[in-house]
Amino acid sequence: MPQQASLPKELLLLLALSTLWGASYSFIKVGVATIPPITFIAARTLIAGAILLAIIRWRGLRLPSDAATWRRFLFQACLNSVVPFTLIAWAEQITDAALATILNSTSPIFTFLLTALITRHEPVTARKLFGVIAGIAGICLILGVEALGGIGHEFAAQLAIVAATICYAGAAIFGKNFKGLDPIMPAAGSLLCGAAILIPASLGFERPWTLSPSTESLFALLGLSVFSTALAFVIYFRLLHTLGSVGTTAQAYLRVPIGVALGVLFLGESLSPTAWIGLVCVIAGVAAMTMPVRGSSGILEASQPK
Repeated sequence: MPQQASLPKELLLLLALSTLWGASYSFIKVGVATIPPITFIAARTLIAGAILLAIIRWRGLRLPSDAATWRRFLFQACLNSVVPFTLIAWAEQITDAALATILNSTSPIFTFLLTALITRHEPVTARKLFGVIAGIAGICLILGVEALGGIGHEFAAQLAIVAATICYAGAAIFGKNFKGLDPIMPAAGSLLCGAAILIPASLGFERPWTLSPSTESLFALLGLSVFSTALAFVIYFRLLHTLGSVGTTAQAYLRVPIGVALGVLFLGESLSPTAWIGLVCVIAGVAAMTMPVRGSSGILEASQPK
């Protein structure tokens, strides 16, 4: 748990993480326009992992060498990059970045549900139950109404984003197992493991040497890899140990207006009236799940490691 004096710094890092991840949906939307999803994500994890590895070497550190830690890195890679990154990249070939931002912002709800059902270390309160109901209602408004309205070609993509969100929730819980490691270690290790999985898949399924990506897609890949992945992962793993798994996922409701605004301003996207209602429900639900509550000690309860 961070000391009270350092809490403002942790909250500023939370805001920075929200901004970096809010921008990632627009980066992905531009990138997958001319780069297929597996190749795009393989390059993302390889570039980001290589950057973090270089920083580790520059700091005079070494990645762990024991097999047990690397098995954990591999599992974290599947939960936090390989599966969700690829699902979102595939989905954004079809659906808008703004809508992906909204759907993917519900990770605190699934984090709470997983902890309540499996680890059982999160108290079930009326406010959290409201958050779950409001968030799921928002998802249903976005998914269900559009599917019934005949926009079925987007339904599978939107469902894939929800599946990615569940993976992120699991990653937030499993990431607590890296307590004691410098935050850059699980970030670099999991990204390098992700690249080791995705590069062969890219070579086998998408033949990247035959591609002709646009300049915009290449710049989007670079921005996504350097800022929204390498830098964001270091901040993310730090916050897991200072704010806890549910506290860290507070970035989910903070990044919603950022991601939606970027999609609207720079990509010319728009939301349907139903999606706007779903957005309000999702933000209300996620805020109810993650807004910090002051305890008698004056320390934010949400800042306690979970």
